[in-house]
Amino acid sequence: MEMKISNGVWPTMITPFTESNEIDYVALERIIEWYISNQVDGLFAVCQSSEMFFLSLAERVKLAKFVKEKAAGRVPVITSGHISDSFEDQVNEIKLIAETGVDAVVLITNRLAKQEESDEIWKRNLENLLKCIPENIALSFYECPHPYKRIISPELLKWCSETGRFFFLKDTSCDLGNMKDKMKAVGGTGLKIYNANTATLLESLKLGIAGYSGIMANFHPDLYVWLNRNWAEKPEEAEHLISFLSMTSLIEKQLYPVNAKYYLMLEGIMSNYHCRSKNHLEFTATNRLEIEQLHRISKAYSKLYQI
Repeated sequence: MEMKISNGVWPTMITPFTESNEIDYVALERIIEWYISNQVDGLFAVCQSSEMFFLSLAERVKLAKFVKEKAAGRVPVITSGHISDSFEDQVNEIKLIAETGVDAVVLITNRLAKQEESDEIWKRNLENLLKCIPENIALSFYECPHPYKRIISPELLKWCSETGRFFFLKDTSCDLGNMKDKMKAVGGTGLKIYNANTATLLESLKLGIAGYSGIMANFHPDLYVWLNRNWAEKPEEAEHLISFLSMTSLIEKQLYPVNAKYYLMLEGIMSNYHCRSKNHLEFTATNRLEIEQLHRISKAYSKLYQI
Protein backbone atom coordinates (compact mmCIF):
# COMPACT_ATOMS: atom_id res chain seq x y z
CA MET A 1 0.00 0.00 0.00
CA GLU A 2 1.24 3.48 -0.85
CA MET A 3 -0.08 6.54 0.97
CA LYS A 4 1.17 10.07 1.36
CA ILE A 5 0.60 11.78 4.69
CA SER A 6 1.58 15.45 4.64
CA ASN A 7 4.09 16.91 7.07
CA GLY A 8 2.99 19.75 9.32
CA VAL A 9 0.27 20.46 11.87
CA TRP A 10 -2.49 17.97 12.67
CA PRO A 11 -4.85 19.24 15.41
CA THR A 12 -6.35 16.68 17.77
CA MET A 13 -9.93 17.75 17.23
CA ILE A 14 -12.34 18.62 20.01
CA THR A 15 -16.03 17.68 19.96
CA PRO A 16 -18.65 20.36 20.65
CA PHE A 17 -21.79 19.39 22.54
CA THR A 18 -25.18 21.03 22.82
CA GLU A 19 -26.53 21.98 26.23
CA SER A 20 -28.52 18.72 26.09
CA ASN A 21 -25.21 16.82 25.75
CA GLU A 22 -25.57 15.79 22.10
CA ILE A 23 -22.84 16.32 19.49
CA ASP A 24 -23.30 19.78 18.00
CA TYR A 25 -22.68 19.23 14.30
CA VAL A 26 -23.39 22.85 13.39
CA ALA A 27 -20.61 24.00 15.68
CA LEU A 28 -18.40 21.12 14.52
CA GLU A 29 -18.59 22.34 10.95
CA ARG A 30 -17.49 25.80 12.08
CA ILE A 31 -14.57 24.22 13.94
CA ILE A 32 -13.49 22.30 10.83
CA GLU A 33 -13.57 25.52 8.80
CA TRP A 34 -11.59 27.31 11.52
CA TYR A 35 -8.85 24.67 11.46
CA ILE A 36 -8.64 24.81 7.68
CA SER A 37 -8.66 28.63 7.61
CA ASN A 38 -5.62 28.46 9.92
CA GLN A 39 -3.90 26.36 7.22
CA VAL A 40 -3.46 23.13 9.16
CA ASP A 41 -2.11 20.22 7.15
CA GLY A 42 -4.50 17.51 8.34
CA LEU A 43 -7.10 16.65 10.98
CA PHE A 44 -6.96 13.97 13.66
CA ALA A 45 -10.58 13.29 14.61
CA VAL A 46 -12.18 11.02 17.23
CA CYS A 47 -9.15 11.06 19.51
CA GLN A 48 -8.80 11.66 23.24
CA SER A 49 -9.27 15.42 22.75
CA SER A 50 -12.51 14.50 20.98
CA GLU A 51 -13.62 12.74 24.18
CA MET A 52 -13.80 9.46 22.26
CA PHE A 53 -13.93 7.39 25.45
CA PHE A 54 -17.22 9.15 26.22
CA LEU A 55 -18.79 8.59 22.79
CA SER A 56 -20.84 5.58 21.72
CA LEU A 57 -19.66 3.55 18.74
CA ALA A 58 -22.45 5.04 16.63
CA GLU A 59 -21.35 8.55 17.63
CA ARG A 60 -17.70 7.80 16.87
CA VAL A 61 -18.58 6.50 13.41
CA LYS A 62 -20.91 9.40 12.62
CA LEU A 63 -18.34 11.92 13.86
CA ALA A 64 -15.59 10.43 11.68
CA LYS A 65 -17.85 10.41 8.62
CA PHE A 66 -18.93 14.01 9.19
CA VAL A 67 -15.38 15.35 9.55
CA LYS A 68 -14.21 13.49 6.46
CA GLU A 69 -17.13 14.74 4.38
CA LYS A 70 -16.82 18.36 5.51
CA ALA A 71 -13.05 18.44 5.01
CA ALA A 72 -14.01 17.58 1.42
CA GLY A 73 -10.54 16.68 0.19
CA ARG A 74 -9.07 19.98 1.36
CA VAL A 75 -7.05 18.29 4.08
CA PRO A 76 -6.63 14.59 4.91
CA VAL A 77 -8.47 13.17 7.92
CA ILE A 78 -7.26 10.38 10.18
CA THR A 79 -9.53 8.97 12.86
CA SER A 80 -9.26 6.75 15.90
CA GLY A 81 -12.27 5.70 17.98
CA HIS A 82 -10.31 2.53 18.84
CA ILE A 83 -11.28 2.26 22.51
CA SER A 84 -12.68 -1.23 23.15
CA ASP A 85 -11.14 -3.83 25.42
CA SER A 86 -12.16 -7.03 23.63
CA PHE A 87 -10.50 -8.18 20.42
CA GLU A 88 -13.81 -8.74 18.63
CA ASP A 89 -15.10 -5.27 19.51
CA GLN A 90 -11.85 -3.69 18.33
CA VAL A 91 -12.09 -5.41 14.95
CA ASN A 92 -15.68 -4.25 14.59
CA GLU A 93 -15.05 -0.62 15.49
CA ILE A 94 -11.95 -0.38 13.27
CA LYS A 95 -13.85 -1.73 10.27
CA LEU A 96 -16.80 0.60 10.87
CA ILE A 97 -14.52 3.63 11.22
CA ALA A 98 -12.68 2.63 8.03
CA GLU A 99 -15.95 2.45 6.12
CA THR A 100 -16.45 6.19 6.68
CA GLY A 101 -13.75 6.83 4.08
CA VAL A 102 -11.20 8.48 6.38
CA ASP A 103 -7.63 8.50 5.12
CA ALA A 104 -6.31 6.29 7.94
CA VAL A 105 -7.60 4.56 11.06
CA VAL A 106 -5.53 5.24 14.16
CA LEU A 107 -4.82 2.39 16.58
CA ILE A 108 -4.38 3.25 20.25
CA THR A 109 -1.18 1.63 21.50
CA ASN A 110 -2.54 0.85 24.98
CA ARG A 111 -5.44 -1.16 23.52
CA LEU A 112 -3.06 -3.83 22.23
CA ALA A 113 -1.85 -5.09 25.60
CA LYS A 114 -2.45 -4.55 29.30
CA GLN A 115 -0.07 -2.27 31.17
CA GLU A 116 1.74 -5.17 32.83
CA GLU A 117 2.02 -7.21 29.61
CA SER A 118 5.19 -7.47 27.54
CA ASP A 119 6.06 -6.13 24.09
CA GLU A 120 5.91 -9.73 22.83
CA ILE A 121 2.25 -9.96 23.83
CA TRP A 122 1.61 -6.52 22.30
CA LYS A 123 3.17 -7.63 19.01
CA ARG A 124 1.26 -10.90 18.94
CA ASN A 125 -2.03 -9.12 19.57
CA LEU A 126 -1.28 -6.64 16.79
CA GLU A 127 -0.39 -9.45 14.39
CA ASN A 128 -3.75 -11.09 15.10
CA LEU A 129 -5.56 -7.77 14.66
CA LEU A 130 -3.86 -7.08 11.33
CA LYS A 131 -5.07 -10.44 10.02
CA CYS A 132 -8.64 -9.26 10.58
CA ILE A 133 -8.27 -5.78 9.06
CA PRO A 134 -8.40 -5.62 5.25
CA GLU A 135 -5.03 -4.63 3.81
CA ASN A 136 -6.55 -1.69 1.92
CA ILE A 137 -7.24 0.07 5.23
CA ALA A 138 -4.41 2.47 6.02
CA LEU A 139 -3.39 2.49 9.68
CA SER A 140 -1.65 4.76 12.17
CA PHE A 141 -0.70 4.79 15.86
CA TYR A 142 -1.40 7.09 18.81
CA GLU A 143 0.41 6.74 22.13
CA CYS A 144 -2.72 7.83 23.99
CA PRO A 145 -2.17 8.64 27.69
CA HIS A 146 -5.55 7.16 28.73
CA PRO A 147 -6.13 4.74 30.37
CA TYR A 148 -2.35 4.35 30.50
CA LYS A 149 0.47 5.54 28.26
CA ARG A 150 2.21 2.85 26.22
CA ILE A 151 5.22 4.17 24.32
CA ILE A 152 6.22 2.01 21.35
CA SER A 153 9.85 0.96 21.45
CA PRO A 154 11.98 1.82 18.39
CA GLU A 155 12.40 -1.92 17.74
CA LEU A 156 8.66 -2.57 17.70
CA LEU A 157 8.01 0.53 15.61
CA LYS A 158 10.57 -0.69 13.06
CA TRP A 159 8.68 -3.97 12.74
CA CYS A 160 5.37 -2.10 12.40
CA SER A 161 6.75 0.21 9.71
CA GLU A 162 8.11 -2.73 7.71
CA THR A 163 4.61 -4.22 7.43
CA GLY A 164 3.86 -1.33 5.06
CA ARG A 165 0.51 -0.71 6.74
CA PHE A 166 1.32 2.20 9.09
CA PHE A 167 1.80 5.80 8.01
CA PHE A 168 1.44 8.09 11.05
CA LEU A 169 2.53 7.96 14.69
CA LYS A 170 1.45 10.53 17.24
CA ASP A 171 4.40 10.37 19.63
CA THR A 172 3.72 11.33 23.24
CA SER A 173 7.07 10.31 24.71
CA CYS A 174 8.12 13.97 25.23
CA ASP A 175 11.65 12.58 24.88
CA LEU A 176 13.98 13.75 22.11
CA GLY A 177 16.22 10.72 22.47
CA ASN A 178 13.27 8.38 22.09
CA MET A 179 12.00 10.28 19.04
CA LYS A 180 15.44 10.24 17.44
CA ASP A 181 15.70 6.48 17.91
CA LYS A 182 12.21 6.00 16.47
CA MET A 183 12.97 8.12 13.42
CA LYS A 184 16.12 6.12 12.77
CA ALA A 185 14.14 2.90 13.14
CA VAL A 186 11.53 3.87 10.53
CA GLY A 187 13.92 5.52 8.09
CA GLY A 188 13.15 4.63 4.49
CA THR A 189 9.62 3.44 5.27
CA GLY A 190 6.30 5.23 4.79
CA LEU A 191 5.73 5.85 8.50
CA LYS A 192 6.03 9.47 9.71
CA ILE A 193 6.30 10.60 13.31
CA TYR A 194 4.49 13.65 14.73
CA ASN A 195 5.39 15.20 18.06
CA ALA A 196 2.57 15.93 20.54
CA ASN A 197 4.84 17.91 22.88
CA THR A 198 5.52 21.62 22.45
CA ALA A 199 8.66 22.03 24.55
CA THR A 200 10.58 19.53 22.40
CA LEU A 201 8.93 20.48 19.10
CA LEU A 202 11.53 22.79 17.56
CA GLU A 203 14.44 20.53 18.46
CA SER A 204 12.52 17.55 17.08
CA LEU A 205 11.89 19.42 13.82
CA LYS A 206 15.64 19.93 13.55
CA LEU A 207 16.02 16.15 13.95
CA GLY A 208 13.56 15.53 11.11
CA ILE A 209 10.24 14.95 12.88
CA ALA A 210 7.33 15.28 10.45
CA GLY A 211 5.32 17.81 12.41
CA TYR A 212 3.05 18.55 15.36
CA SER A 213 -0.12 16.80 16.47
CA GLY A 214 -1.22 18.02 19.84
CA ILE A 215 -3.60 19.82 22.14
CA MET A 216 -2.35 23.35 21.56
CA ALA A 217 -3.42 23.36 17.91
CA ASN A 218 -6.89 23.85 19.40
CA PHE A 219 -5.82 27.27 20.68
CA HIS A 220 -3.44 28.95 18.21
CA PRO A 221 -2.85 26.56 15.29
CA ASP A 222 -1.61 29.37 13.05
CA LEU A 223 1.47 29.83 15.24
CA TYR A 224 2.31 26.12 15.03
CA VAL A 225 1.83 26.24 11.27
CA TRP A 226 4.22 29.18 11.03
CA LEU A 227 6.81 27.36 13.15
CA ASN A 228 6.59 24.15 11.12
CA ARG A 229 6.94 26.01 7.82
CA ASN A 230 9.53 28.65 8.74
CA TRP A 231 11.83 27.33 11.46
CA ALA A 232 14.70 26.48 9.10
CA GLU A 233 14.69 29.79 7.19
CA LYS A 234 14.00 32.02 10.20
CA PRO A 235 15.81 30.37 13.13
CA GLU A 236 15.90 33.39 15.46
CA GLU A 237 12.18 34.05 15.09
CA ALA A 238 11.51 30.34 15.55
CA GLU A 239 13.52 30.23 18.79
CA HIS A 240 11.56 33.19 20.13
CA LEU A 241 8.24 31.68 19.12
CA ILE A 242 8.91 28.25 20.61
CA SER A 243 9.66 29.88 23.96
CA PHE A 244 6.23 31.50 23.87
CA LEU A 245 4.50 28.34 22.67
CA SER A 246 6.22 26.17 25.26
CA MET A 247 5.22 28.38 28.18
CA THR A 248 1.64 28.83 26.98
CA SER A 249 1.32 25.07 26.47
CA LEU A 250 1.25 24.76 30.26
CA ILE A 251 -2.43 25.71 29.90
CA GLU A 252 -2.88 22.02 29.06
CA LYS A 253 -2.72 21.42 32.81
CA GLN A 254 -5.84 23.52 33.26
CA LEU A 255 -9.31 21.99 32.75
CA TYR A 256 -8.86 20.62 29.20
CA PRO A 257 -10.79 20.36 26.86
CA VAL A 258 -13.18 22.77 28.61
CA ASN A 259 -10.58 25.53 28.25
CA ALA A 260 -10.08 24.86 24.53
CA LYS A 261 -13.82 25.13 24.01
CA TYR A 262 -13.86 28.45 25.86
CA TYR A 263 -11.01 29.66 23.63
CA LEU A 264 -13.15 28.75 20.61
CA MET A 265 -16.03 30.66 22.14
CA LEU A 266 -13.75 33.72 22.12
CA GLU A 267 -13.08 32.96 18.46
CA GLY A 268 -16.84 33.04 17.80
CA ILE A 269 -16.87 29.35 16.87
CA MET A 270 -18.67 27.74 19.83
CA SER A 271 -21.57 28.79 22.04
CA ASN A 272 -20.67 26.79 25.17
CA TYR A 273 -17.90 24.76 26.74
CA HIS A 274 -19.85 21.69 27.79
CA CYS A 275 -17.92 18.42 27.95
CA ARG A 276 -18.58 14.79 28.76
CA SER A 277 -15.08 14.04 30.00
CA LYS A 278 -14.84 16.99 32.41
CA ASN A 279 -17.31 18.98 34.47
CA HIS A 280 -17.57 22.39 32.84
CA LEU A 281 -18.97 23.82 36.07
CA GLU A 282 -15.48 23.47 37.57
CA PHE A 283 -14.15 26.01 35.05
CA THR A 284 -13.71 29.05 37.27
CA ALA A 285 -13.80 32.76 36.58
CA THR A 286 -10.01 32.80 37.02
CA ASN A 287 -9.68 29.99 34.47
CA ARG A 288 -11.72 32.00 32.01
CA LEU A 289 -9.59 35.07 32.62
CA GLU A 290 -6.44 33.05 31.92
CA ILE A 291 -7.84 31.87 28.59
CA GLU A 292 -8.90 35.40 27.68
CA GLN A 293 -5.35 36.56 28.35
CA LEU A 294 -3.96 33.68 26.27
CA HIS A 295 -6.33 34.62 23.45
CA ARG A 296 -5.17 38.26 23.47
CA ILE A 297 -1.46 37.47 23.51
CA SER A 298 -1.87 34.77 20.84
CA LYS A 299 -3.47 37.35 18.55
CA ALA A 300 -0.57 39.71 19.27
CA TYR A 301 1.90 36.99 18.27
CA SER A 302 -0.05 36.26 15.09
CA LYS A 303 0.26 39.95 14.21
CA LEU A 304 3.95 40.00 15.16
CA TYR A 305 4.65 37.06 12.86
CA GLN A 306 2.47 38.60 10.13
CA ILE A 307 0.13 35.65 9.96
